[in-house]
Amino acid sequence: MNVTKTTAPRVKLLTRAREAMRARHFSERTVQTYASWIRRFIVFHGKRHPAALGELEIVQFLSHLANERAASRSTHNQAASAILFLYRDVLGRTIENPGLSIRPRQSTRLPVVLSQKEVKIVLAQLKGPKRLMVQLLYASGLRLLECLRLRVKDIDLECFELSIRSGKGDHDRLTMLAESLVPDLEAHLQVVARLHERDLKRGRGHVELPHALHRKYPNAPVELSWQYVFPARTRVMSDKLGLKVRHHFHPSAVQRAVKVAAVSAGITKRVTCHTFRHSFATHLLQSGCDIRTVQELLGHRSVKTTMIYTHVLNRGGRGVRSPADLL
Repeated sequence: MNVTKTTAPRVKLLTRAREAMRARHFSERTVQTYASWIRRFIVFHGKRHPAALGELEIVQFLSHLANERAASRSTHNQAASAILFLYRDVLGRTIENPGLSIRPRQSTRLPVVLSQKEVKIVLAQLKGPKRLMVQLLYASGLRLLECLRLRVKDIDLECFELSIRSGKGDHDRLTMLAESLVPDLEAHLQVVARLHERDLKRGRGHVELPHALHRKYPNAPVELSWQYVFPARTRVMSDKLGLKVRHHFHPSAVQRAVKVAAVSAGITKRVTCHTFRHSFATHLLQSGCDIRTVQELLGHRSVKTTMIYTHVLNRGGRGVRSPADLL
């Protein structure tokens, strides 16, 4: 009697790793970043399977990053976290080498901050939706992706509030909305509504929802309230919904616009989208705002993170005047 043996199909290691991360509700950016480090680790060791490698090979790869690639502290820690996740949660192996727990010392870096005058002249170089996005970064202290992922329902024009959903660390929070931006936001939301109406007339108008909300609320993907505040010009295929959806603006488009605007404005500082968040926190503290309030608005878990902005409260670093000012 012949017995047919059924074997489960082999799943690629990177696929298993991605599935393990998504099962733990890692953000999609973290999933892609960790997968990239795992791939680089495998390629570094001649595409050998990580199950055949051990603690020595892990240390060799991390040493290569630190010594030959001159990786920064954050990059080194990111790579180490990705590899340790692979062994602990995907391969089921415990890495006991104490050398792996030694991470580069954290350096103190002061954030690049623009003056209010500099913010104004950079904004003057921007136009349209990109200008409004950067205005929100500065006016509400948003991270770039928090701004791009805003939905129409997240904006309360009457209470002057923004609801940030699934921010860094998958936390929600409320932050302020500048009253001066309300007229521009109202006009912009009307444009978004007209675009969505045109999409609906063409049998389109779908948008991806977080997690599995599209199954719980089948009509939500075509509702205006769930549309992105800053929709992309073109639609892309969604594996989740199996049809084309309208995503939000791509981060690189805003990043390039900010870089060009800063150069055009003659700013010699290294200006990025995150610079406006730094400036938001710094200017609030300069105006006398309580640091705990700033912490909540920024969405920091610990006030220690927010403390980096207190450097602006001390003139000359230690609150003293330079002797040159007395000449």
